[in-house]
Amino acid sequence: MIIRVFILFFYALLFLQGLALAQSPAPGNMPAGDQTNEEVSFHYMRSFPDPAADFSIDNLGNIYILSPGGQLKKLLPNGDSAAIFNNVRKFGKVFSLDVSNPQKIILYYKNFGTIVVLDRLLNSRAILDLRMHNLLQVKAVGRAYDNNIWIFDDLEGKLKKISDEGRVIDQSADFRMLFDTMPSPSHIIDQDKRVYLYDPARGVYIFDYFGGFQSRIPFVGWTDFNVIDKTLFGRDDQYLYRYEPSSLRLQHYAIPGFMKQAQKIVIAPGFVYLLQDGLIKTYAYR
Repeated sequence: MIIRVFILFFYALLFLQGLALAQSPAPGNMPAGDQTNEEVSFHYMRSFPDPAADFSIDNLGNIYILSPGGQLKKLLPNGDSAAIFNNVRKFGKVFSLDVSNPQKIILYYKNFGTIVVLDRLLNSRAILDLRMHNLLQVKAVGRAYDNNIWIFDDLEGKLKKISDEGRVIDQSADFRMLFDTMPSPSHIIDQDKRVYLYDPARGVYIFDYFGGFQSRIPFVGWTDFNVIDKTLFGRDDQYLYRYEPSSLRLQHYAIPGFMKQAQKIVIAPGFVYLLQDGLIKTYAYR
């Protein structure tokens, strides 16, 4: 009898241990799929001397630096100055900067509900006061594939496509009818016939070009979210992440010590850009 009780107790311990392992979260709240911890090496390339409070990189490798004083400066990949926009402070602090199309730069001033559109030389092309079009609580802004503008209207709970003049061209269904908990996106990225909304608390929401919901990927707690060639990038305090939805392959790279104090990290093909100690630093990786 004692032996039988011991055997039952032993199997119970094995079962509980297996259950605990099955329920343990993977790094970065990874969904099921091919998860790999990759090794990567970084090689310092250069720093740019312009003081930076924020920055972004376009698909040509041009660098857009927002200075602490509010000036927006465009640098060529070799560091040469290409253009300057000095009216940044007219509408307060820039909330987001979209440079996904180098011919059409989108600045969003959330506190003033204003979008400013610039050309490739950072000349002002359009100024859109969203409040004049009854768009009173716009949570996030991003460029659309057809050079219109995606916005998330938090008041109505809808993803909307608008023109530079503020006319609503298309919109999704009410998110409060689609989801149990309404997303609160910080990023809108239009890439390869998909629109990606990223909510750090709930993950990635993917829509088609007509605002139709397709899927959600529960990557939460990421910062510096981006999409390049149908691949999702982001990071947390410990890892850089790269996810391919087509293969469900998720790679995560341990962030080296010299990167952990960076205020912002932008991953591009072959290069990583850091905002650290008020300067932009570039590293090659492989």
